[in-house]
Amino acid sequence: MNYIIENFYYSVIYDNRYKFILEGLRNTCLIAFLAVILGTIIGVVIAIIRNYHENTNKLPILNYLAKVYVTVIRGTPSILQLMIIYYIIFKSVDVNIVFVGVLAFGINSGAYVAEIIRAGINSINKGQIEAGYSLGLNYSKVMRYIVFPPAIKNILPALGNEFITLVKETAVGAYIGIVELTKASDIIASRTYDYFFPLIIIAIIYLSLTIFISKLLNIMERRLKND
Repeated sequence: MNYIIENFYYSVIYDNRYKFILEGLRNTCLIAFLAVILGTIIGVVIAIIRNYHENTNKLPILNYLAKVYVTVIRGTPSILQLMIIYYIIFKSVDVNIVFVGVLAFGINSGAYVAEIIRAGINSINKGQIEAGYSLGLNYSKVMRYIVFPPAIKNILPALGNEFITLVKETAVGAYIGIVELTKASDIIASRTYDYFFPLIIIAIIYLSLTIFISKLLNIMERRLKND
């Protein structure tokens, strides 16, 4: 018991090392939250472009670019995309490293969100869509009033899983020096020469975050079902 207390003290309390954990937690949550917003915006745009093309055969160039984007992003590791953006695109630019993380993870998330939204749109009965057109509604109104309300119920669980994945995915930000939770544990371990306690503490924080988000999503899903 004394061993646990002593190691906890030197890993967290001594020399205000808890500040590294708090900074890492802040950056992890900030990057994940902003990245999922950016990814959702990108995903909605990509999904609508592809769905619009499938229904009207218009916007062929944009549809092609959207398909290339999804294929490239889903076909390459997120850490590689992060390193390309930081070491190549922003090589000679003085940029906030957290912004780089938000941009990289947001672009990565956008490709997955686009496919999630497309799947949600395609899950709606085509008869309802055709009925909307027969009533004289245009494409945007059909999407707004007929497709999106029920599709959101199908999309939300997958979007929630994407957010949970993003929270854990931010750990690779340590490769470019972002002080997120994993990097915080590495900084503490380099000073205590003991990796066990810092890593266990960070693992508990990640687990707590994912459980909290999962509970929150379950509440939202129940409310949507009731509505």
